[in-house]
Amino acid sequence: MQSFEIDKSDLLRIETALAGNDAELESVLKEYHASEIALLFEKLPQEAKERIINILPIDIASEVISEMHEEQDAGELLIGLHKEKRSEIIEELDYDDATDIISQLDEDEQQEILEDLDQEDADNIRALLKYDEDTAGGLMNSEIIKVNINLDKKDALDEIIRQSEEMEEFYTIYVVDDNDILQGILSIKSIIKAKADAHVRDLVDKDFVYVKAELDQEDVAGLISQYNLTTIPVVDDNMKLLGRVTVDDIIDVMEQESTEDILKISGVSEDEELSGNWRNAVKSRLPWLVINLGTAYLAASVIRHFDDTVQKLPILAAYMTIIAGMGGNAATQALAVTVRRISLTDLTDKQAYNAVIKEFLVGMLNGAANGLIVFCVALFYDSNPMLGLVLFLAMTGNLIVAGLTGASIPLVLKRVGIDPAVASSIIITTFTDCAGFLLPLWFATKLLLPAH
Repeated sequence: MQSFEIDKSDLLRIETALAGNDAELESVLKEYHASEIALLFEKLPQEAKERIINILPIDIASEVISEMHEEQDAGELLIGLHKEKRSEIIEELDYDDATDIISQLDEDEQQEILEDLDQEDADNIRALLKYDEDTAGGLMNSEIIKVNINLDKKDALDEIIRQSEEMEEFYTIYVVDDNDILQGILSIKSIIKAKADAHVRDLVDKDFVYVKAELDQEDVAGLISQYNLTTIPVVDDNMKLLGRVTVDDIIDVMEQESTEDILKISGVSEDEELSGNWRNAVKSRLPWLVINLGTAYLAASVIRHFDDTVQKLPILAAYMTIIAGMGGNAATQALAVTVRRISLTDLTDKQAYNAVIKEFLVGMLNGAANGLIVFCVALFYDSNPMLGLVLFLAMTGNLIVAGLTGASIPLVLKRVGIDPAVASSIIITTFTDCAGFLLPLWFATKLLLPAH
């Protein structure tokens, strides 16, 4: 199946159907998957969304709401519905999805929704709301299938069948004791193939991976990826089973974390919504640009210090911008690789040292290669081999600075407890800009001015 993209024809069809009666609208909506309707919601006003949700069957409506991006305010859409329709949709949702949506609302609105729900559903959602949204507890779904370790095969299968009636799908059966303490996991295959007189305690796999409820979502994603899991159990400090995190939740986490890293490295706050208005964008980006302006003045002060050299060798002005720009690009490459490496694993001192050495060597070799090109250009256009040598040394030096800072700065920031993706780009840009101006001017002062 090809991925769905909103085009004018789809939007026009929906808008035309909205102008007609409910039967016509329902007929058009049947041609779209729930996730496609959620994408179409990005282009529709709130009144149209509410009308569509009210027309859709409960199972489809709940899926549409669960597929809506956080920035689309699915919670506000729910609040606008009649409370009976709203309750039916929420009760159809998985607990983790319902919690994610309800958590977007004010406490009064949360309470209003929860009071209309079935007591069991409300209690489960309240239990999940107490966890931070970016932790395993905030990700987990408390709907699980668990069996007591003391059961025999027949009773265990009966229990699995009973519990699975309320679940769309499940991957793993969890084995607990009388106090709900997690003892291990049980696969469907093992219990089906077991002999009739087998007991759960003989089939349970006690070599399993689990996470504590407070663990950061990025670490949860790392464990699921490392061990190729489809689901991972969540426990409290006493190993009491609380719920499970599934791989579909982790896909969303990985997308979210990658987006945050890209925005941070680019000097954009993670609070800026991708679909936000210009006011939010200005508020998010302006502070970083002001900081960049300050560092630009620092780089400019380097040029002022070598004012005499610039006046005598004005040709350097053109080449300095090239060297500084190349340093910035090389530093960004080293920074992106290092930040990604940090996000995937906690580097040991030796691994961190090797990462810095690698980027030093890469910077030196790339700098020499690009420096040779600049040398040839200076020799061809300016007929000045000494100018070419100055530019060769400056280019090589600045790309070495770029590699060293691009690798070492995020590692140092991580070590002192600062998010490396947030502050690294500002610091590294300062280094490469200053070095990009300082090195050609300094080498020119030492090697070229004596000849004048």
